[in-house]
Amino acid sequence: MRMSSLLKLGRVVVHQYPGPTIGPENPMANELKKLTDGLYDMTKNQRFSLMPDDSSNVQQETDIQETSSDVEESLIIERTEERDNMVATLSGSISPEFTVLPIYGFGGIGKTTLAQLVFDDAQFAGYFKVWVYVSQNLVLNKIGNSIISQLSEESHVAERQMIHIKLRELLAGKKVLIVLDDVWEKNPDTLNSLMAMLRVGVDSMVTVIVTTRDEAVAREICHTVEPYELETLTDKICWKIIKQKTAFNDRVDKKRLKHIGREIATKCGGVALAAQSLGYTLKGKTPDEWESVRDHYIWNVSILEESSSRDHEVLASMLISYSHMPECLRSCFTYCAVFPKGHNIVKYDLIHQWIALGFTERSRIFDSMQLCEKYVVQLLGMSFLQYSKTPMSDRW
Repeated sequence: MRMSSLLKLGRVVVHQYPGPTIGPENPMANELKKLTDGLYDMTKNQRFSLMPDDSSNVQQETDIQETSSDVEESLIIERTEERDNMVATLSGSISPEFTVLPIYGFGGIGKTTLAQLVFDDAQFAGYFKVWVYVSQNLVLNKIGNSIISQLSEESHVAERQMIHIKLRELLAGKKVLIVLDDVWEKNPDTLNSLMAMLRVGVDSMVTVIVTTRDEAVAREICHTVEPYELETLTDKICWKIIKQKTAFNDRVDKKRLKHIGREIATKCGGVALAAQSLGYTLKGKTPDEWESVRDHYIWNVSILEESSSRDHEVLASMLISYSHMPECLRSCFTYCAVFPKGHNIVKYDLIHQWIALGFTERSRIFDSMQLCEKYVVQLLGMSFLQYSKTPMSDRW
């Protein structure tokens, strides 16, 4: 397994959905156990060789504090003005039939968060709503089926023509808001086919929000509203996110940490994902460890050829967070590399797999299920996993 596949896991998503209990005779355990040796070798030999192993100073009992929603709330507050502007723009631009608004900007900057804010805005309270995570592999049939499954009880239509017929039926006479999240496709023919598939409804009012990292994609897609470039956050806002993630105001040593924290915030490059990941990692750490993060040599290393400065800052922050993971958490995260980028995972399915593979640490306080719940919380807190808005029917 290549390291690059591991680096792309920031978009793996988790569904909060209870699955069946795996017992000692579960056949899945035997099959999964075959992967154990390879995974352990990978976590042993591929610990991101760019970085030293800092886990020796990490306590053996995994931090069990729950993730706070403060970071998300602070980011939402800072994006409120942009949400209001976008909703106003859409309100003034919505055509009787079809409206398309692309949002573009760096990875991790908050495009999905902004789309979620618009998605949940009262302006669209009377709309049928669809959320599709597209990612790098744009498959028209898959997108069509995702929309169908979210607007009806039907889960799969095989033929492209039948998909168009079903969409025409489902979209007819309805107000529908569709978010196409994380689009990478640059082929104009494919993008045109995608838009054509969404505008088949008779007497419908379909509003489409597209998020993408690439301005060229945003401009190539058949938009009816000028593409919206999402700007980076200020260092002040990044510091605010870090403070909330670290419960900074409750610390007795905050005067000493204030200057260090502000310097770390400047290294985030205005990217929310970097601030969130570093903030969670710094929680409960000593001032010396804060200084270690601030002075880490990875900030000055060219991690990826042809990467932008923003990409570097995001990846560097994630690498530093990875280096501070306890060994058990690294194994659990590394295992997630068996899933493709953006794959929907039922949380309890994943937990049972971790347990079957023996990735949990020993604890005198918590059982394996409780420990794995905490692992999920930690990975969510560091933004290595995220909650999914895509329905369960799309997960496999």
